Amino acid sequence: MSLDAPRMSRAELRDEPGRRPVLRSEVVYDGAVWDVRRDRVDLGEGGVVARDWVEHTGAVAVLAVREDRGEAEILVVRQYRHPVGAEDWELPAGLCDMPGEAPVVTAARELAEEADLVASTWEQLLTFTPSPGSLGEVITVFVATDLSDVPEHERHARAHEEAGMPTAWVDLSDAVAAVLAGQVRNGPLLIGVLSLAARRAAAPGGQLTAG
Repeated sequence: MSLDAPRMSRAELRDEPGRRPVLRSEVVYDGAVWDVRRDRVDLGEGGVVARDWVEHTGAVAVLAVREDRGEAEILVVRQYRHPVGAEDWELPAGLCDMPGEAPVVTAARELAEEADLVASTWEQLLTFTPSPGSLGEVITVFVATDLSDVPEHERHARAHEEAGMPTAWVDLSDAVAAVLAGQVRNGPLLIGVLSLAARRAAAPGGQLTAG
């Protein structure tokens, strides 16, 4: 059956948004940050099914890029992540938990708070759903360039898991190699690094284009 499936063009390989009819919805767990919702969903020929899923506000991640020392470098931060029991190297990131705030504004705020950086140029690289079978989260990855430091007296006072969080610059090519070698596994970092490298490779002169 699968070998006989039709071939698609690039234009046809596109998600189709649209929620199936929800016959009943209830919050079965009211969490401190996220809730778990149980929906009874009418799938048509598939019948009516129950789906438990995590309601999520969405998030942003930032690829801060500098090229003033030769090869393109990106900024990474290391943060302890209790659910996976590891200190992950990640991109600066945060939740879209401020009502009405545009994702790019959230990204700028997170870059300033986590990395003490501001950027004059912002481009949206991509959006992705990390676990669409159980999680309503949509992550938007931005590329930030034309960077400068946040003035010392304006810097965010970090607390809790962000206190003492290490940061570092790494060549984009080294980041790609680390991803492919399995040395890092944070989703936004993997997807962002590989997407940025692929777009730069495809662009004239190897320059960034997020269009």
